[in-house]
Amino acid sequence: MLEVITPQRIKTAPSAATPRALTEADAVDIWIARWLRVRRKDLLDRYGCDPRRIYEVWQEERFPGTRAKAIELFRERYPALVDRIDYGRHTRISRTVHPDQLSLFE
Repeated sequence: MLEVITPQRIKTAPSAATPRALTEADAVDIWIARWLRVRRKDLLDRYGCDPRRIYEVWQEERFPGTRAKAIELFRERYPALVDRIDYGRHTRISRTVHPDQLSLFE
């Protein structure tokens, strides 16, 4: 027998965390989450912030020096993973059309 699903029975997804400003401790945790391969969507849900704020942390535009603090903390917490992690900076890839690419269509 088919069960009818009414709007009252549909479970809603938990709402994102209330928006708040990121702190330096959050920035350190965001770096560590990056190295543990936590999905960006999960970070956005956890901190309830705009995706640009996450990238500002990864590019060290906000909270400079947190990457070094996060590396030290990561080495203390996860010594078995230290040799498997790339601690490199985030590299922004521009999606704008570069004028030199127009010659490809000639």
